Amino acid sequence: MTERVKVVTLGCEKNLVDSEIMSGLIHGRGFKLVEEPEEATVIIVNTCGFIDAAKEESVNTILNMADLKETARLKALIVSGCLTQRYKQQLMEEMPEIDGIVGTGDFHHINEIVDEALRGKKPIRVGNPVFNYEESLPRVVTTPRYTAYVKIAEGCDNACTFCSIPIMRGKFRSRSMESIVSEARQLASQGVKEISLIAQDSTNYGTDLYDTFMLPELLQRVSEVEGVQWVRLHYAYPGFFTDELIETIASNPKICKYIDIPLQHSVDRILKRMRRPGREKDARELISKIRRSIPDVAVRTSLIVGFPGETEEDFNALCEFVKEMKFDRLGVFAYSSEEDTPAVRLPDHVPDDVKEWRVNTLMELQRIVSRDNSSRFVGKELDVLVERYDGRSDVYIGRSMYDAPEIDGEVFISNCRTEIGSIGKVRITHAYEFDLSGEGIA
Repeated sequence: MTERVKVVTLGCEKNLVDSEIMSGLIHGRGFKLVEEPEEATVIIVNTCGFIDAAKEESVNTILNMADLKETARLKALIVSGCLTQRYKQQLMEEMPEIDGIVGTGDFHHINEIVDEALRGKKPIRVGNPVFNYEESLPRVVTTPRYTAYVKIAEGCDNACTFCSIPIMRGKFRSRSMESIVSEARQLASQGVKEISLIAQDSTNYGTDLYDTFMLPELLQRVSEVEGVQWVRLHYAYPGFFTDELIETIASNPKICKYIDIPLQHSVDRILKRMRRPGREKDARELISKIRRSIPDVAVRTSLIVGFPGETEEDFNALCEFVKEMKFDRLGVFAYSSEEDTPAVRLPDHVPDDVKEWRVNTLMELQRIVSRDNSSRFVGKELDVLVERYDGRSDVYIGRSMYDAPEIDGEVFISNCRTEIGSIGKVRITHAYEFDLSGEGIA
């Protein structure tokens, strides 16, 4: 009987790409990919281990899938991803339901792991994370047909005291430009119009392979791929944001005027404790330069509240920073103590209830900022990628170039004249806290 395989993906878009590669390898092996876990004879849970909440979700998902050994046809449960890279022994010892483990640098061996698990061998394949996938590996894209993620690099060399990514993903390593552009061509030939380039530290792209910052050239070359209409950039580390990169984004109409630049905090003392690049003055100058050079840009950032030693005064200063900077998009996260990271050993940890209050307070503040920012689009025409139709409201729903898939706002379109999966013009009539609405005009 042909094995039926379900791949369950948790965590970030980088994990999603790994799952799509595993799915491609599994499909090429002759196994059947299925949508529902209850249909599977083999389940692969691709885990996240970035923060405590993600770890808890990963463990709960593994246990829920393991229950299917009793109620369905499941024969082998395999666990992959960041959690396995950090806790391979603990997982095998404490969760005997697991039949195989594969780390972040070994997922290209998934077919071997599946075969061994089905034979009852309980394989563990977790080596040093040094692998970078290439475009030659098969891939089953699971995002909508018009959009896809492409990893341009893996790992990270930055020494942020709160972050466990280098432990789980290894040192920074760029993919070759030829491989990335070739993959973009493959995706475009399948109908992909929007390509989101992702890495933990995208602005550092190329320094290890070419001894210089090559992200501007990479963006240019991907934008030249026939069929690609939008190129979106994620996770632009602020320490390496060059003038050439700003100019490339400003001058190329295919590159989304959307900059995702995680600052993490604004208070100098906290930034120093975090080992982040620069200080508040540098962040203000960089954002100001970006906005001067790209007048229609949307700037997204992420901030951490409740970092060890963050006082009420520090948090109030962060709130003032958010009010003044008027970020177009903002993600706020409570600090999570990650073992084996330097921040765990810092004094003056903030109570969980205080961290939660600070998250909620900052997001309420951002609601006001976001509503004000969105109002500038009323009366303007925007290019919108139409994604779906809502029959109950009789409107189509899409995204502008200022909104990334899943994480940002949407545009609600009446009188839509563009088919799903295509980009059309919408005249904006209303602005809300995070979303827009308007009428299709072309």
